[in-house]
Amino acid sequence: MAQAIFDEMGGPGSEVRQAYRKLQEWLEETPVDILTLRHEEAETFFRRIGITFAVYGEGGDPERIIPFDIIPRIIEAAEWRFVSEGLVQRVRALNAFIADIYGAQEILRAGVIPRDQVLLNETYRYQMQGVSVPENVYTHIAGIDMVRVGADEFYVLEDNCRTPSGVSYMLENRELTMRLFPDLFSRYNVAPVDHYCDELMRTLISVAPRNCQGEPTVAVLTPGIHNSAYYEHSFLADQMGVELVEGPDLYVMDDIVYMRTTQGPKRVDVIYRRVDDEFLDPLTFRPDSILGVAGLMNAYRAGNLNLTNAVGAGIADDKAIYTYVPKMVEFYLGEQPILKNVPTWRCSEKDDAAYVIEHMAELVVKEVHGSGGYGMLVGPKATKQEVEDFAARVKAAPEKYIAQPTLALSTCPTFVNEGVAPRHVDLRPFILSGKKIKVVPGGLTRVAMREGSLVVNSSQGGGTKDTWVLKD
Repeated sequence: MAQAIFDEMGGPGSEVRQAYRKLQEWLEETPVDILTLRHEEAETFFRRIGITFAVYGEGGDPERIIPFDIIPRIIEAAEWRFVSEGLVQRVRALNAFIADIYGAQEILRAGVIPRDQVLLNETYRYQMQGVSVPENVYTHIAGIDMVRVGADEFYVLEDNCRTPSGVSYMLENRELTMRLFPDLFSRYNVAPVDHYCDELMRTLISVAPRNCQGEPTVAVLTPGIHNSAYYEHSFLADQMGVELVEGPDLYVMDDIVYMRTTQGPKRVDVIYRRVDDEFLDPLTFRPDSILGVAGLMNAYRAGNLNLTNAVGAGIADDKAIYTYVPKMVEFYLGEQPILKNVPTWRCSEKDDAAYVIEHMAELVVKEVHGSGGYGMLVGPKATKQEVEDFAARVKAAPEKYIAQPTLALSTCPTFVNEGVAPRHVDLRPFILSGKKIKVVPGGLTRVAMREGSLVVNSSQGGGTKDTWVLKD
């Protein structure tokens, strides 16, 4: 694995790579005070339209604006073809895996994955065993987090198969970049992303339940305005032209879901839900939930409703399950994986745990169910006390952790207080699965705004930038 930091603009020997040459010329032509002005305009735009996310547990108002970097990331067409093919392959395997573990469980019987790793996992939903889902698709909207460490070296960091967020930022970032820098945008032939919501709607319609009568009615189910991704929920519902609903807006009668409207009850066929499994139906999961709808799972099982993403799809988000995805590709598809996993130690295994505890100061250690940059230790950036404290947590519950080497994430030019400087980035492409699989060209690039930082999550101070995939 390459350890030298790959600069996506500079490339080897600091020579500007082909895809970035027009951008380099533009940066040389554009005064810093103009870039500063455009940066301020971007922040004003985000504030005005209310693009915020929430950080919980810090006291005060948790709502804040995600930092937006005005300099786009550029990916060449040939590079994207490779990545896109790998993403389609990976999502096909993940869907086959989820379908299998709630069905015949062939991969468990074959011993490819330990049974306890799946069946005793807190994200496994036994209530889904034997439930038939339309088109056999479980993760209709997937966000696959990737990093680049070399010219031809891409790694998958984790799979988000439950309720991946960030697509609204991808779309708003593109609109803003085109508005702020039409002259730069016109110099490139960039693949569009503004069709995403149309593709999402087509995907949702294509997985209508078997008892759907006529054109399916789609709705977006949100936990409400206090959820960290509420802006995105409302944005997507608005862009698709469907209703944004909360639990009290729905009810179930005779195993059919209805939406309360000013014209009376309306049957709902497909729900794009942004509510976690355990809160969906108080009759099936948590009885104290006020976010879901009583009887929702009965309608789902009866074939009168489809839920996207499927209940139980979160098993594929587990960071220990992640380590088996290359084997899933071989087992279900009979193919070699196109995209690599990051080498990973599973602390549930005695030898791996011993190695991780001994080398913790050199590794990135994560909770298997963690997200948003929480519940993790970046060993090389941690103090001796932080390492010791985290080692104690791993010793107490080793099955809850995995560890990975510290990757030399690629850098992209980023506009910061000091001017234009390289900052580490990752990428979350979005893949839609229905009757067909569609990969949006680009995705959400997240950037670590602090010099030297490898943590790109918005909750940890990271920002985003527009991602340009070039056409041939």
